[in-house]
Amino acid sequence: MEQATGSGEFLTSNITDTALIFEGGGMRAAYSSGALSVMLAHGLHFDWVAGISAGSSCTCNYLSRDAERARKSFVDLAAHPDFGDLRTFVRGQGLFNAEWIYEQTGLAGQALPFDWARFTANPARVRIGAVKATTGETVYWGREDLTDLPGLMRRVRASSTMPILMPMPIIDGEPYVDGALGTSGGIALDAAQADGFTKFFVVLTRPRGYRKLPERRPGFYRRYFRDHPAVAEALITRHERYNATLDELEELERQGRAYLFRPVDLRISNAEKRIDRLAATFNAGRIQAAGEVWRWREFLGLPADRPDAARELQTARRHRPR
Repeated sequence: MEQATGSGEFLTSNITDTALIFEGGGMRAAYSSGALSVMLAHGLHFDWVAGISAGSSCTCNYLSRDAERARKSFVDLAAHPDFGDLRTFVRGQGLFNAEWIYEQTGLAGQALPFDWARFTANPARVRIGAVKATTGETVYWGREDLTDLPGLMRRVRASSTMPILMPMPIIDGEPYVDGALGTSGGIALDAAQADGFTKFFVVLTRPRGYRKLPERRPGFYRRYFRDHPAVAEALITRHERYNATLDELEELERQGRAYLFRPVDLRISNAEKRIDRLAATFNAGRIQAAGEVWRWREFLGLPADRPDAARELQTARRHRPR
């Protein structure tokens, strides 16, 4: 499939039988962004892409084919004075200043301009997941919903709205929270399956063997979200859905129907803001991805590309932060 940008450039998809899924994880997505940059460098263009929470930002950066923006989104932006802290939290803007991060930085002339023309010219289908705070219903937005840049970025914000830490945005009269609270627990496998896919490439932000534990303070969540009990219940039971999705993915992996990119050198939390740690995390993702890209191509049925992978690995290691 191909489609032209406003400048006449044609974008194509060369992977049409496999869904690409980006897990969330807050600033851990710096690692995912390193892997994303390797995908783009090697011309791996999936025709169906989904993301939840921080994975929705990765989805947008991937579809606009902007590896540099992917890096800046989860590395450089954290150094900006408007990124968010306790002061913005007290003012009701969130510990992460969500309106600024998602709805302002992507505009022309701002800190992180988004290439809307390339995003719209990309022929790939897209799914961005969030949860309605009033009902707990999972919503996946597609191209038909993403008709302009402000609408796209508001939905990315909704998908990424961590409860308590960020205020809920309103879309079409409905308040939304993080898509990680939804039916899949935060990995959009259900959306890919609903669209007919049986083969999956999933970029995860937790290492092999990880399972989420039950919440230790369910009473606190029920009190805090007494006006939105569906949010409280989704938080309390999220581990069940998340772990079930991981179990299903690992079974698909055993069957040869899923490739799970799992971080092996991830040393930060979802709230990390130290630029040196974020830069090292991005580079660790690049190094791991460069070492695996020949296996990616094998899984995807693409021609072998091991020499280029070796060069990418050498480049990534040369640029490892000291």
